[in-house]
Amino acid sequence: MTDDSATPTSNSLITSNDALRRGSMLMSLGTFASRVSGQVRAMLLVAIIGSVGTVADAFDVGNRMPNLLFALISAGILQAVLIPQLLKAMAAHNAQERLDKLLTFAGLSIAALTAVIALLMPQLVHLMTLSGEWSDTHRAFAVTFALWCVPQLFFYGLFSLLGQALNARGYFGAFGWAPVANNVVSMIGFGLFWLLWGATPAGGIDDISGWSTAQTALLAGTATLGIAAQALLLIWPLRRIGFRWRFRLGVRGIGLRSAGKVVGWTLGAVALDLIGNFFLVNTTSAAGRVATDCRDQAQELTDLTEQALALAACPVIAGNAAYSQALMIYFLPHSLIVVSIVTALFPRMSTAAAAGDLDEVRRDLSVGLRTAGVFSVFSSAVLLVLARPITKALLPTASEQMVNVGAPVLQAMSLGLVALGMTVMVKRMYFAFEDGKGIFVIQVVATTVMVSTLWLAAQRIDFQYWAIAAAGAYALGVWVSVLLRVRGMSRKLNGMDGFRITHLYVRAIMAAMVAGVAGWWVAQQLGAYQVRLSWMHSLTITAAAGSVMLFTYLFGLKVMKVRELDAAMAPILRRIRRRPSKP
Repeated sequence: MTDDSATPTSNSLITSNDALRRGSMLMSLGTFASRVSGQVRAMLLVAIIGSVGTVADAFDVGNRMPNLLFALISAGILQAVLIPQLLKAMAAHNAQERLDKLLTFAGLSIAALTAVIALLMPQLVHLMTLSGEWSDTHRAFAVTFALWCVPQLFFYGLFSLLGQALNARGYFGAFGWAPVANNVVSMIGFGLFWLLWGATPAGGIDDISGWSTAQTALLAGTATLGIAAQALLLIWPLRRIGFRWRFRLGVRGIGLRSAGKVVGWTLGAVALDLIGNFFLVNTTSAAGRVATDCRDQAQELTDLTEQALALAACPVIAGNAAYSQALMIYFLPHSLIVVSIVTALFPRMSTAAAAGDLDEVRRDLSVGLRTAGVFSVFSSAVLLVLARPITKALLPTASEQMVNVGAPVLQAMSLGLVALGMTVMVKRMYFAFEDGKGIFVIQVVATTVMVSTLWLAAQRIDFQYWAIAAAGAYALGVWVSVLLRVRGMSRKLNGMDGFRITHLYVRAIMAAMVAGVAGWWVAQQLGAYQVRLSWMHSLTITAAAGSVMLFTYLFGLKVMKVRELDAAMAPILRRIRRRPSKP
């Protein structure tokens, strides 16, 4: 059992600059490894079910449900209640007792929530597939996948609980590396599926009459088993640092009363976010179903020549599975850099907020926003310019049709990448200040903007562009959210170092625009936008144009004397300088 006397050391660790740099580096390395292995996992998934078609869309709905629900709960209740109370518990005189009660209460709550979601899963899937294009057979197919995947919700929750216990004590590495276990398990399962049943056709799988229970069990069961491995792996590093979580019932003294005023508003914000996501999924899946129905009708023709001509005339359209694949690529730079910075910074910012040290909060928030901005602005430019070769490079098993319909979705999303990094950091500070009402009000506006924009777009444009419109509406909603949150946080902190933050982003955007033009010219010369891309060709274009963009961007930042670049590169340069020279 961990002795309570160790608590001051832990708290001092998370507030030190050395811990921040080490934590960010370890998180970045772990996240990089998990994202690389995650791309292999995604490649295998696209190989066996594709990113368009009935099976891909149904699995996406079923597998997305626990992911979506936990992402919203984690971004809401866990961050609003668990993390601030975890930090307070560690500073208490009876730290071990409070931690045991807090983690036990949270674990049981997540288990109960998982059970309730499992019972409601048919209704939830129905809400995500309200589009009339979903038949009862296809909807039932998605429900089957969802029931296999619903245990992921509990294991995601356990992963978050154990990970936050590690982070609060200043140990960030394991939390970043654990998802590698999920990807390894998934790669094994998906690889076995490929060996047993082969690769998917170029247009995806629409005929599910021959789909077996064994295929469902291996595909969805593997996805769930991977999340379980990811969570259980964190038990080992916790035991290594002497942490023992004892099952201890009770809610007295764990801070739930002070957090109660946040929970109601946070639940409201989560509900609004769910409504927005359900509307988005309905829109993207409706587009995909139109293309699927066209192929189903063509296959009913008895004349083989007419059938072949009808199938060739059916369009390949981005649906919800293609949207999810684009979203995965979109999150890559965000999770590699920004999440690592936020995760390492948040414990000490939360501690400063609890102590009423607004100067410290303002200083760390400014550092985080400016450092994240250096990376997110460039990442947005890269995804916007090189969406097509990047999609093929990261998903080599995707067919030409899948790449062509997925790349524009990724480009539309990339317009919101800069805002995403900012809003995640600022939103967490709302939780640190226990301002659930502010989060709710902002969510009302952001969700309204996203839903209304997407609804209007769906009324006026052809269905084959609905997924692109969904990505654009999502990006717009993120921008509205961050602008409102920054305004509110500036009031709380009596200013947010606005001039330096704005000055950084303006210079970074200028450098990124020049870099984008240079990268576009190189990619154009290499045929990125005209010819059919092979995997090696895509890698070549991405490497060549990306290198030119990076050099141009760094040179532009240097010319404009962006000091945040030096601060961001300092840990890497220091490691290089310390490396012993060869004799």
